[in-house]
Amino acid sequence: MSAQLNLKPYRGRLAPSPTGLLHVGHARTFWIAAQRAAERGGALILRNEDLDPQRCRAEFAQAMIDDLHWLGISWAEGPDCGGPFAPYVQSERRGWYFEAWKTLLERGMIYPCSCSRKDVAQSVGAPNDGDDEPVYSGKCRPQGQQRSFAPLDRVRDPVPHEQNQTAEAAVATWSGKSDEPAGVNWRFLVPDGEEICFTDLHLGPQRMVAGRDFGDFIVWRRDDVPAYQLAVAVDDTAMRVTEVVRGADLLKSTARQILLFRALGIAPPDYYHCDLVRDNAGVRLAKRHDSLSVRRLRELGFTSEQVRACGIGDLRG
Repeated sequence: MSAQLNLKPYRGRLAPSPTGLLHVGHARTFWIAAQRAAERGGALILRNEDLDPQRCRAEFAQAMIDDLHWLGISWAEGPDCGGPFAPYVQSERRGWYFEAWKTLLERGMIYPCSCSRKDVAQSVGAPNDGDDEPVYSGKCRPQGQQRSFAPLDRVRDPVPHEQNQTAEAAVATWSGKSDEPAGVNWRFLVPDGEEICFTDLHLGPQRMVAGRDFGDFIVWRRDDVPAYQLAVAVDDTAMRVTEVVRGADLLKSTARQILLFRALGIAPPDYYHCDLVRDNAGVRLAKRHDSLSVRRLRELGFTSEQVRACGIGDLRG
């Protein structure tokens, strides 16, 4: 995908997950998203990405709304104010994700997988760059399925997997429940060897190779929870998002989501990936950095302008 003149009304989104308090990195990314929407006279929506029932908490959902308002960010649609594409809470949108799952199943683009996270992490030769999930070995991947959306002469012929018995076992686990995804993980069958290219509006041209930089990825979890990649692609489409502003750590997720958009026959939005905010040791900020949460900085007396504008050294100085 390349960035093109978009004649649709601009629609951006904020999509925090209530698994912890917002930190300085979130503040900067969300402020950039709000500014880009304002500069283009567009609409900004807030979506609560609360799919993980073990980690998401109601108090964090309320805290993120309070902290975003304190930062000076406002939105036209969201869980607190409604809008034409409600609900804006992912845990209330299962029906949309289920329809997409059925479409992918009917088109032969997903398959059941019985591998656990531990199995994937321990698999021999599973590459992992540290910031992303390991490339799936294909242990449960069925043979004989088309894995490319591109002309065959542009895609290398993948080496057949020998673990057919594992794939058959995964299918057997799910057998008899063809109308529901629960019970096994469901993976998207990536087109091995195909280049996924797009032009990021901040970082420029991007190129990733399916099967090398990322592998078959989960779109539905065995505990009957839609996975992030599928939910985001479905929601961005349903809510008519035209530009996604998020951190550069999600570049590979963008490649995965572009494949999902293509599989579902939908044009993807434009993307703007922000530079990551790192601590003094060069480590990317995460919600474990409680001392750099927006809430903690508020308690210490920092102003919203300082939090939006200052570097990590300034905030700790």
